[in-house]
Amino acid sequence: MSPISPAVLAARLGRWSAGRGPLYLLLAGRLRALIDDGELPPGTGLPTDRALAAGLSAGRTTVVAAYDLLRQEGRLVRRQGSGTWVAGSAPGPLSATEPTVNPVFLHLLDPPDHVAQFACAGPTGAPPAVLAAYRSALAGLGGPDLGYHPAGHPRLRAALAARYTLLGVPTTAEQILITTGGQQGLALLARALIAPGTEVVLQAPTYPGALEIFRESAAALLPVATDDFRYAEALSRKPAMAYLIARCHNPTGQSLSAGSLERIVGAAAAARVPLVVDDVLAELTFAPRAAESAVSVPFSGPPALPGGSAVGAAPSRRASAPVAALAPEADELITVGSLSKLVWGGLRIGWVRAQPTLIGRLARLKAVLDLGSGVLDQLAAVELVAGLDALVAERAGLLRARHNHLCAELRRELPDWEFEPAGGGQTLWVRLPGADAASYAQAALRQGVAVLPGGSLDPSGGSLDRLRIPFVAEPAALSAGVRAMAEAWRGFAGRTTGGPPPLPAIAV
Repeated sequence: MSPISPAVLAARLGRWSAGRGPLYLLLAGRLRALIDDGELPPGTGLPTDRALAAGLSAGRTTVVAAYDLLRQEGRLVRRQGSGTWVAGSAPGPLSATEPTVNPVFLHLLDPPDHVAQFACAGPTGAPPAVLAAYRSALAGLGGPDLGYHPAGHPRLRAALAARYTLLGVPTTAEQILITTGGQQGLALLARALIAPGTEVVLQAPTYPGALEIFRESAAALLPVATDDFRYAEALSRKPAMAYLIARCHNPTGQSLSAGSLERIVGAAAAARVPLVVDDVLAELTFAPRAAESAVSVPFSGPPALPGGSAVGAAPSRRASAPVAALAPEADELITVGSLSKLVWGGLRIGWVRAQPTLIGRLARLKAVLDLGSGVLDQLAAVELVAGLDALVAERAGLLRARHNHLCAELRRELPDWEFEPAGGGQTLWVRLPGADAASYAQAALRQGVAVLPGGSLDPSGGSLDRLRIPFVAEPAALSAGVRAMAEAWRGFAGRTTGGPPPLPAIAV
């Protein structure tokens, strides 16, 4: 059967965008009706994402998301290189090999043309230190080395163990696993600790990458507000795993107090629940925390690496210790870290710190997946870890300035939007009063700016009036993005008089 043309399909869709709600859901609903009514019989070829988007004067992301939803329902078949076809009206089983795609990943996999990206957060370019580190790593290649290190290159494991020890968490190389970014670390932990149907405690909202991993693991999610008492109470249910972003929270930019952390870590230990602490953004704080708001240790000088070199220079102030400092030998306390947010997203080096038994188990899983991360990347990371304090300080200062610029622009251009300034990290958590953020995100896309609606980060089904807005871009790009958001807001018809209630305040 010949593929249907974009013009013919657009005519059959009619006023598909009339109504309330996200445009991709409206488009999927109209396509679903056409399939179920037999107007698009099985075997009908549909236009490409780009062609249909042009025919409907819609964003390509809208079409991609609508097609993907119908594929998950079994109504469409999508094959790379052969297009999109109608499978029939009867819902079929979901494919075990094709994951649901969160909007943040859609923007990475298939970025819309001529759209400013405010849906993704990460360093926008490699600093000069990365180039220097790779040059040094290249010079150091050679000698007998098979190149396969499933647990990680010994030099990088030793460097990270020394850095943890420096920060008040005595650590050996056997407690470190090197991963291809923090995302792989979370995926390996999910594979090791979560069985289908078992419970996972996590914050609402939370990092969307972790959320998708847990969903792909078929976990039963137990979302709680970032409140230590509620979180500790959820741990008493003895879930298979708990996931916590304690500092520079993604997406809110807030941090838990030392007292809150102690209660959560104590509750996890008492319940014997593996507590995975995501420290990927933890060092990107904008100012030294007060004594009651951070776990701190005095700096006593850098420990030596094998061969006599030291890890970094002495920081100018007390270094905030990782959460693992509260219980460095506890089996339940697991830390995930990464250089991707501290240095550059293209540097796919992450790690897991845990007790050696779990590290060995994770290393066996990683050996099956990829035999180990790239050696050149790991050797470059050794060089970067040696100067990480200076790199982090520079990046945190840059982010602080851009955060302040974004806050000022939002207050001027969009004074009715509500937000609490972040204490660190890369994103603001903004409330749109009386509005559905997913619908607004489609309006913003038509103005040439991609933003991430809060519902895609909240496993509780809340945050529907929220946006996550990163402040990683240069000031001029931030200003242009806010102007486009303001233009979309002025023409946005999806506002209501009441809107959803604000989320509970986050304990800090």
